[in-house]
Amino acid sequence: MRILRNGRNPGPGRVGLDELLAESDVVSLHCPLTDETRSLIGEQALMAMKQSAILVNTARGEVVDSAALRKGLESGWIAGAGLDVTDPEPLPGYDPLLGAPNLTVVPHIGSASHATRGRMAAMAVDNLIAALAGEEMPSPVG
Repeated sequence: MRILRNGRNPGPGRVGLDELLAESDVVSLHCPLTDETRSLIGEQALMAMKQSAILVNTARGEVVDSAALRKGLESGWIAGAGLDVTDPEPLPGYDPLLGAPNLTVVPHIGSASHATRGRMAAMAVDNLIAALAGEEMPSPVG
């Protein structure tokens, strides 16, 4: 499998967002919510993707324009989407996005394995101990 990526860090596989969207079979989002990433995936981005592509959002709900995603799924711009995060979160049961075809929405539990939650707790403890000692936290967020 050829893996493409986009982001701030240089390195293997890094391409522009337009190339990534046009060439990827699966677009998986893993970015912070910033002014630059808010509604990063809107109508233009969805129309740039392959019609056979799947969009996966495990980043932040507001990175994807929900109305554009619904339109894209209903219009066949993309084949499907999987959302671990939504805007708003949780989606109300009457939200029109929930009626879109080929959509799977989970309630922000993508990291809910026992191993992942255990590691997250250990990282929090390590950060707390370092901060209380006046040292740099090993896993800062931000």
